[in-house]
Amino acid sequence: MDLQQNLLGEPPATHLPDEPEAAEALAEGTDPTDVAARFPAYSAAWAALAERAFEAGEDVAAYAYARTGYHRSLDQLRRAGWKGHGPVPWEHEPNRGFLRSLAMLAAAADAIGESDEAERCSTFLRDSSPTAAQELGV
Repeated sequence: MDLQQNLLGEPPATHLPDEPEAAEALAEGTDPTDVAARFPAYSAAWAALAERAFEAGEDVAAYAYARTGYHRSLDQLRRAGWKGHGPVPWEHEPNRGFLRSLAMLAAAADAIGESDEAERCSTFLRDSSPTAAQELGV
């Protein structure tokens, strides 16, 4: 018997709702700034803004965008039944905005010297979706 096994099991996976109009706008190449303005709850737009700012060396802006995407996602996760832990699978496309925002928050926090937050976010990402952590290089 494995003494470390959780006998109560893991909570069910949380799946964020699909936002087809916002996803289509972003996929068609609409600037993420315009998508975020039109669909402020759409975390993939905030993740795209964070990624773009980070690539441009704008670490503080990346941090702010990633934090916005992260917090907008937390609201949605809670509405979807998430209780603060449990899987948020990468395989469910609408979850990717949250997971990308979380990965960018870890990277941007590290870049501005917030190493404790960077580690918390990295751990949270790995706990939420090992696949996302692998895909995003965290």
